[in-house]
Amino acid sequence: MNPTLEDLDARPGSTTSLVRTIVGLYIRELGGWISAAHLIGLMDVLGTSAPVTRTAITRLKKKGILEPHLVAGVSGFALTPPGEHLLARGDRRIFEPRAMSPDDQWCLLSYSIPEAQRERRHQLRRHLQGIGGGLVAPGLWIFPDYLRTELWDILRALELQDQATVFVSPSPEMTGSKSHAAATWWDLESLASLHHAFLELNRAAPVSIEPGLSASFATYVRAIDSWRTIPYLDPGLPADFLPADWPGHESAELFLRLQASHATPALDFVRGMGR
Repeated sequence: MNPTLEDLDARPGSTTSLVRTIVGLYIRELGGWISAAHLIGLMDVLGTSAPVTRTAITRLKKKGILEPHLVAGVSGFALTPPGEHLLARGDRRIFEPRAMSPDDQWCLLSYSIPEAQRERRHQLRRHLQGIGGGLVAPGLWIFPDYLRTELWDILRALELQDQATVFVSPSPEMTGSKSHAAATWWDLESLASLHHAFLELNRAAPVSIEPGLSASFATYVRAIDSWRTIPYLDPGLPADFLPADWPGHESAELFLRLQASHATPALDFVRGMGR
């Protein structure tokens, strides 16, 4: 499996997703390596048993994100080079929620893939949707221009760059409303449901570390885990393309508040537990 095209298909809250979140948040902060005992101990704080955690770690190894690595005779895990790339890409999405302004440009992707390459055509569609693309018509997708680099990453990973053309354009012209077009090109109802689910799960989360560092760690990891797929699937459309009651603004504000409150104490807890 190519980690560059990781589907992020693990269900938020599942053991695999939580391990993936912990790895993404902390393995680089710990110098690029984490011991097996440390990772299992962190998952124990979240209420997951060691055997279940080991199964999830095995899945991340099969995805090509982690590889076994001994340090001073201690068993642990390091990131693979593709895993490093994947996490760097995730940082840009997860921790810097973006929204288009009315003056931002768009990019459009047009491609023609023969029937003999039907499986790669299916993969391309799945990954274009997975970075927040909107389907205008068969073989024609639209994205905020700030996703153009990720778009080319997908085309190159699938070896389809020679069968595609990318156009950069100002706001598209249309006879109907922009909000109607957006609802046609993107599944806004599903995206809104993701934001509502994040708000429901995290609205009552404490904004202080009064319960202690371990509670702050658990709060922060669960918040990141329930948030991290949203900035991939939601492209950050301009306000005039969205319904008036769009929940994405509230969920982004909540995410940033939780990050400001818990990121530092959670990291302190992780470092302290590893000593």
